Amino acid sequence: MILVLIALAVSALISPPIIKTLGSRGFYVLALAPAAGLAWVVANWPAPGAPPRVETIEWIPSLQMDIVLRFDTLSAVMSVLILGVGALVLIYCANYFQQMRRRVAVFGGELVAFAGAMFGLVVSDNTLVMYVFWEATTVLSFMLVGFNTVRATSRRAATQALLVTTFGGLAMLVGIIMLGERTGSYLLSDLVAHPPAGSVYIDVAVILVLIGALSKSAIVPFHFWLPGAMAAPTPVSAYLHAAAMVKAGVYLVARLAPAFAPLLSWQIPVIGLGLLTMVLGGWRSLRELDLKLVLAFGTVSQLGFITVLVGVGDANVAMAGLAMVVAHAMFKACLFMVVGIIDKSTGTRDIRKLARLGARLPGLAAVAAVAGASMAGLPFTFGFVGKETAFGSVWDTGALSPMQRHAVDVVLLVGSVITFAYTTRFLWGAFGRKVRRLPTRAVAQLDQPAVMFLVPPALLSAAGVVAAFASGWIGSLFEPYAQSLPAYGEEIEHLAQWHGFGLPVVFSIIVVAGGAGLFLFLRARRAHVFVHPPRLNADRIYDGALRTADTVSLWVTRNTQRGSLPITQGVILSTAVILPVSVLFLGRRQSLHLAGFDTVEEIVIGFVMVAAAIATAVLRNRLAGLLTLGITGYGCGALFAMYGAPDLALTQFLVESLTLVVFVLVLRKLPSEATPKLRTGHRPIRIAISVAFGAMLVVIGLFAAAARSTEPLHVYLGDAAYEFGHGANAVNVLLVDIRAWDTLGEISVLIVAATGVASMVFRSRRFGAVPRVTDSALAQRRNGDDAAHGRTTWLRGSEMRDPAQRSLILEATTRLVFPTLVVLSVYFFFAGHNAPGGGFAGGLVMGLALVLRYLAGGRYELGEAMRVEAGTILGAGLAVSATTAAVSLALGAPALSSAVIDLSLPVFGEFHIVTALFFDLGIYLIVVGLVLDILRSLGARLDVADAPPEPAEPAAPEPEEVR
Repeated sequence: MILVLIALAVSALISPPIIKTLGSRGFYVLALAPAAGLAWVVANWPAPGAPPRVETIEWIPSLQMDIVLRFDTLSAVMSVLILGVGALVLIYCANYFQQMRRRVAVFGGELVAFAGAMFGLVVSDNTLVMYVFWEATTVLSFMLVGFNTVRATSRRAATQALLVTTFGGLAMLVGIIMLGERTGSYLLSDLVAHPPAGSVYIDVAVILVLIGALSKSAIVPFHFWLPGAMAAPTPVSAYLHAAAMVKAGVYLVARLAPAFAPLLSWQIPVIGLGLLTMVLGGWRSLRELDLKLVLAFGTVSQLGFITVLVGVGDANVAMAGLAMVVAHAMFKACLFMVVGIIDKSTGTRDIRKLARLGARLPGLAAVAAVAGASMAGLPFTFGFVGKETAFGSVWDTGALSPMQRHAVDVVLLVGSVITFAYTTRFLWGAFGRKVRRLPTRAVAQLDQPAVMFLVPPALLSAAGVVAAFASGWIGSLFEPYAQSLPAYGEEIEHLAQWHGFGLPVVFSIIVVAGGAGLFLFLRARRAHVFVHPPRLNADRIYDGALRTADTVSLWVTRNTQRGSLPITQGVILSTAVILPVSVLFLGRRQSLHLAGFDTVEEIVIGFVMVAAAIATAVLRNRLAGLLTLGITGYGCGALFAMYGAPDLALTQFLVESLTLVVFVLVLRKLPSEATPKLRTGHRPIRIAISVAFGAMLVVIGLFAAAARSTEPLHVYLGDAAYEFGHGANAVNVLLVDIRAWDTLGEISVLIVAATGVASMVFRSRRFGAVPRVTDSALAQRRNGDDAAHGRTTWLRGSEMRDPAQRSLILEATTRLVFPTLVVLSVYFFFAGHNAPGGGFAGGLVMGLALVLRYLAGGRYELGEAMRVEAGTILGAGLAVSATTAAVSLALGAPALSSAVIDLSLPVFGEFHIVTALFFDLGIYLIVVGLVLDILRSLGARLDVADAPPEPAEPAAPEPEEVR
């Protein structure tokens, strides 16, 4: 299974160059990947009675995020559809895309990647991993449906499908977590083998999971996105919307039915909404004039039918459900391909513009007729086998009461009558004569399709007949799954074309007669039946919901974000005060046991911090307020040091120092005091919000500490850091090992922040050229400054500054202190795993060294100190940190955790290198790049406006003309 996923992933990555090189013929090469996967599935088909094949990759055991793949009968059946139909669709694409476009090369990779995501979804046993593949199919379907990006209809359809299925996926994730926490396992096999006892909690969790499944399979009320997705190219419709993506929800229902089918919270949405979907989708298909939309609403109807069958929870009904899953994939993918051929040949899909097409394309008409017969449930097709089995098994099922099962069967009968009617209408609309002696213009001028264009739908059409004659053998492959469901005292009935004369035969006769009559009635009375559009339209409800959301968001934005920074901050802080305090006092609370100060030093430091905070609010001079604000930060660092946290204290001091410098760089462009017209007023309100926010933090902290009921985690951190992270500094090991994923996200945010700051300053260009001192510019500067010849030069970049702004003492001090800071930063970096320091602290020290060079020598000296672009350093740091995850896996450790590399050197002896060191190196580089970016954005860039004109480079002499 892992190899199949890798093969599909590699094929998706290399597909753009393949298609660009070979053109549309490259799709034949891409089809080899799913075809090889299909061969693997057939060769490893689960043997009856044998345990399922399981492959496990340990990833994050503590979060139960191990990648567990399980290959059983249900997974095998779905894999055949995913990989088999996927290979045929890729072959179909080779003739569908006759004119190559730039987007086609990427389209091929997305289609193969979708096949890989679907395969991963159906073989994942871990529900969290399954959810990752689930959302991957959502994103890829968004890209595939929106293939024609220049068309508004394609963009709207892609967005609609994305929003609906993503909403369902998020609800499903909540349900998965609820079930996992209640059962103690996130494995589907454990959940089905040991389902939790029924309760309101379980009912809510099941409903949430079903929201995801039903939205994916376009069940009412989420059905409207599927017809809209017909804006996608036909290969997408034939694959995603017939055989693969829409079957994801059906698969999940079938997987969970053995555990939850008896629950009322399961039966109402699965059976009730499934029946409604079958009837509603079929009726809507009778209204449409576009062949593709006829099939789209027909797909919605069939998905409702299949969902009912796999969700009842009866072994015999499940056999019918799997038969319909396979039959539907074959006949519906075939018919979508037929519509694509019609569209490509005639340039239209409108029923009114197609007449006598069957006479012009008899082979295509025959292929469509056989597939249509399977969809309508006529004998000698696999669709007939599934429908007959469904009628008989539902009528006798013990999973429902007699009244319920008979009512369900009658509704299935009504839906099947409608299915026969819209199937007849599809074939008549596409290939019929329509009482015309001559073909329509589109048919008369059609282009004959290539033979290979007909091969994929012909194979699927023929497979529907072959499967009918091999139904007994195919049924034996389905039975291991059916045996996981209760049979309610009945023997599992084998699939067959004929079980004797009985109720199913009577129902089939009613279907044929009723469907034909309904088609003839609607053909004659169409103008009277479908006069008005349906009053209840889910698509219009969706649009109305979006408009309402836009209106509400505009109202909220208009009343909370008026462009005033004080108002915006006031709203944010007020919300942060009201909500937590309200929840705190409305819920259960632990009683507080307040303790006093431990030492006198704490009182002194606290008093200084309070005084500094009050002074910050009172002072009008911006620089003075900034310096007093810094006192509170240094006081916090002092408290860290007093409580035995030197690492936190060091980081606090460094961050505070660097923050002061950044603020000073900004303040030098602002007036020293706020002018009266810029003062916002409302001072009492701002004071009240500030005091309330501070009090809220204290109160929440006290109650959080009092709520602890077990031994605190920090007791174990020291030993865990040394045992698992191979380091004595628990703080640093926590950052680079235990919660390295969190740190990776934080450094990514740092890069985004650096990009945002620089973008606001540079506007048009992200990173400007590094200001460097050139010999010619320096010579020209010295020629214009007679006093420069005898002056001592401590820093090269300072010679480009105005002499009035230079400080020889600062330059000489920088010349001495800068190397010391560099060495100190390197020391902190290497010592951080076992002593105070680390990549973050080392990067901050290096950043302060760069700040010193900038303050002493200006922007040119900054260019001399660091000649590499800030963006290059940021990117390199993120790449190094991210690569550590793969390195850890290669060395046998979980991703982003510490793995030890043992080295033996001839002179130095044994060395033990921890991979967390490289992760820390990435943090070091990112911090240095961030500081450099800030200095160039808020420092050097703002200096350009005040700097004198730079000396121009002397022009190169013109070469003398050769005579």
